[in-house]
Amino acid sequence: MRPVKHEPGSTTLDHRSRRRRVLTGIERKAALQRLREELAAIERRRLIIEKSVAQVFGVPAKEISKTSRGRANVALARQVAMYIDHIACGDTMTEVGELFARDRTTVAHACVVIEDRRDDPMFDRVLDLLERVVRSLADPRPSGIAPT
Repeated sequence: MRPVKHEPGSTTLDHRSRRRRVLTGIERKAALQRLREELAAIERRRLIIEKSVAQVFGVPAKEISKTSRGRANVALARQVAMYIDHIACGDTMTEVGELFARDRTTVAHACVVIEDRRDDPMFDRVLDLLERVVRSLADPRPSGIAPT
């Protein structure tokens, strides 16, 4: 297949016969900037969740992001972090899994384990407070401004 030269802003067909728009240099820069901002916001939210959960559960924040299971208290803190991200931030289990380098089925298991533990009133109260903290810190809008 011979490469075809396209004018910026024109519409063309790619090799899968889907319509695709060729971006101009300015559009490409703006899209890259938006992507960088989104990734920075996601990373910021992950750090907020990890540090909040780590402080409450008394484990180092860097242990939560490790790929190995770790000690039982670290595994529980990681499960809580995944649960909080799913519940408080509204991410899908797949998105949570990508954020914490886990499979979505691992996230689903974590959510089931944490939901079962919410029968304990003290644990439930801790999770309620963590959800509120994460929602308030992870929300980039100033307080009092309703979402659009």
